[in-house]
Amino acid sequence: MIKRPKILGKLRTALSRSRVVALIGPRQCGKTTLARQLIDAQSVNYFDLEDPVSLARLDEPMTALNGLKGIVVIDEIQRKPDLFPILRVLSDRKPLQARFLILGSASPALLRQSSESLAGRIEVIAMSGFTLAEVGVGLIQRHWLRGGYPRSFLARSERDSDSWRKNFIQTFLERDLAQLGVRVPSSTMLRFWRMAAHSHGQIWNGSEIARSLAISEASSRRYIDLLSELFMIRQLQPWHANLKKRQVKSPKIYFRDPGLLHNLLGIRTEKELLTHPKLGASWEGYVVEEVIRSVEPDEAYFWATHNGAEIDLILVKDGRKYGVECKRTDAPKLTASMRTAIDELKLKWISVIYPGSSRYNLAPRISAVPLKSIIGGLDGIFPAK
Repeated sequence: MIKRPKILGKLRTALSRSRVVALIGPRQCGKTTLARQLIDAQSVNYFDLEDPVSLARLDEPMTALNGLKGIVVIDEIQRKPDLFPILRVLSDRKPLQARFLILGSASPALLRQSSESLAGRIEVIAMSGFTLAEVGVGLIQRHWLRGGYPRSFLARSERDSDSWRKNFIQTFLERDLAQLGVRVPSSTMLRFWRMAAHSHGQIWNGSEIARSLAISEASSRRYIDLLSELFMIRQLQPWHANLKKRQVKSPKIYFRDPGLLHNLLGIRTEKELLTHPKLGASWEGYVVEEVIRSVEPDEAYFWATHNGAEIDLILVKDGRKYGVECKRTDAPKLTASMRTAIDELKLKWISVIYPGSSRYNLAPRISAVPLKSIIGGLDGIFPAK
């Protein structure tokens, strides 16, 4: 089993200070496995709402939960939203008898309901699949190709991994969306998702997608927002500075898991990835996602002007701004965009992430940094001073 100490530590810290903790993320990303490291699945304190036995136990929820002590886990809570008012009552007891860990598959309804019923009582932690730091830098190529979903990453072969991701996408479209109350035909959403895959790493143009699918522009916006809310897509917003240059104001989109991107693009093997036209965009998205997950910035943006100047990623951390460029090349070189960005955006440093092994300077406050340095977080990517 691949250990996940960082997210597990966050979970334990949250449970020590908050009455209710919500661990949210896409299905199959490892939430249940993580929760079972805190409490045995056979314990009376564990409820899996996809298990008929657990559902039967919660027919009278106040009776079932009132006498429990310690940590109580409720998995797939979006299947029983009527539990939230009860959790509010139980979490307000003095003295506090139990703390509740609720798991949900990134349901927007879950977040709305919890925020209304448990305001001031709940702490939310989002998670996704394995990170590069968790799998180790020796498995970069597999992680990039297959993505971080545990069953995809750990599959015995590339074919098995691709098959799992295909089934995941089908189940997501045909079952998960319906359970969340989304009334969009699965065939329409699949076509939209595939077109979004070809826009990976690009400025989002919803009107063009809408025309191609013969849907309204409003529907196009709703679909991309839905995929974002369910942690399938990241919409990276543009940084707006008070500059004279005209700046791009639409978001860039990235698939949060490269394995799902590759499946939708028809990429099954490492050889196919390395010869695919979207190779550079795939690499950029992979680096962007891993940097964000490693650094955990306060804010993240990209920057681009209509004159062609751009920076792939701007991170705001502890009041300082940092830039990241993603270059899949053997030896990155200094560009005019980097010089412009470092001066006009007042960046502390720009690091150019590339697949090599050596760190070297390109200019004052600009350096080339190997991908493996990502696992060191902010200090690994940027100089300490």
